[in-house]
Amino acid sequence: MLQTGNDVFTVSQLNQRAKQLLEITFSSVKVEGEISNLSRPSSGHWYFTLKDKGAQVRCAMFRSRTAQIKFQPKEGDQIIVRGKVSLYENRGDYQLIVDAMKPAGEGQLQQAFIQLKQKLGAEGLFNPEHKRALPAAIKRIAVITSPTGAAIHDILTVLKRRFPAIEVDIYPVQVQGQDAAQQMIWSINQANSDARNATKEQATDVIIIGRGGGSIEDLWSFNDEQLARTIFHSDLPIVSAVGHEVDFTIADFVADIRAPTPSAAAELLSPNREEYLSRLQALSARLENSIQQQLQNKQWQLQSAQRGLQHPGDKLSQYAQTLDMLELRMQQSQKNNLDRLLKKLTQSQQRLQQQSPANKLQQIETQLGYCQQRLRNAMKQLLSNKAERLQQNALLLNAVSPLQTLGRGYAILQTPTEVVIRDSHDVKKGDLISARIGHGSLELTVEKVKHERKSKKI
Repeated sequence: MLQTGNDVFTVSQLNQRAKQLLEITFSSVKVEGEISNLSRPSSGHWYFTLKDKGAQVRCAMFRSRTAQIKFQPKEGDQIIVRGKVSLYENRGDYQLIVDAMKPAGEGQLQQAFIQLKQKLGAEGLFNPEHKRALPAAIKRIAVITSPTGAAIHDILTVLKRRFPAIEVDIYPVQVQGQDAAQQMIWSINQANSDARNATKEQATDVIIIGRGGGSIEDLWSFNDEQLARTIFHSDLPIVSAVGHEVDFTIADFVADIRAPTPSAAAELLSPNREEYLSRLQALSARLENSIQQQLQNKQWQLQSAQRGLQHPGDKLSQYAQTLDMLELRMQQSQKNNLDRLLKKLTQSQQRLQQQSPANKLQQIETQLGYCQQRLRNAMKQLLSNKAERLQQNALLLNAVSPLQTLGRGYAILQTPTEVVIRDSHDVKKGDLISARIGHGSLELTVEKVKHERKSKKI
């Protein structure tokens, strides 16, 4: 009942009446805004301010409701809340009591997801006939994911446990954010290019693209249209491993195989060593059952023949001998088949061991040691040849050296200007000349010049 203008309210009465009016008028409203001043006390209640460009309102969300929220709101998040308008009587503060909360835009993203799924589905990108089959034997896997996320750790752990011989090439990318889709597109194209340019032994067999789970916003990069078309046109088969089992993206639909988790993708692509033994045991059991069935058939035939004979003794002996021979042949056949299967398994294990990086590294180290030894031997031989040649040249040079000739008693005569005297006509009596001998030189004066008569040439 409203009071008249002449009535006087107490403060408590006024706040109480205002609270009633607000809760009746706005018993359930939805409001969109940005979170600020978020507080999470130990009580489990949340207190925050919801604002837009022009206004703000205080909000409270109690523990019984916060426990139902599947994401962690933070400062600056754009959200949509549902609740009732109320008033905190002690302070007279107008506030919104929140019952539910979700990220703003989630509905728009979901609608965009549905529209893109319908568009690509109509174009046939999801059709089973376009799915590429996985190779029978996988030796190398390209993994496109975050290098620091849990997905790559899970994949490597599973592969190491199940089949460590499989090699992994990691193409590091962002898995959420503005540039994530473009990075994944580039990595898919690069992985295909690397496979085309690699040798048969080094070529990639399959691609895993994925990440851990998250909200629709976290996984939105995997809903990119261009990424979907790149996956569709990939030469290599692609396994999508995005999120947990309940999370689906456009990449999951267009990929050749969808794995519910990164670990499941690794399980799918890696054979188990124990499975080979199990298969061998299964084949052995089948063979044994087949032999037993044949033995039973022969025994039945034998029994039927025995019943039709008047004198079964001789026939029984013959049939028994035949049965023994058949049993021996079957046992030998079983042994041969088992030996063949064991030999095949041993050969497979040997081939696997030969392909081990440790063996290849050992071979390279052996070749390197051999090449180093050849180089050292060649250097020793070259140095030895050079030293021998140097010694020979030294001996030859010493043999033709003028000093060697002077040491045998000869002398070189020179004028004061150091011109070598080769003819008696080059000097005259009284000239000063020098004589260079083996050790030192002499200063001489020409006392007499004797000219030899030159013979006439015929």
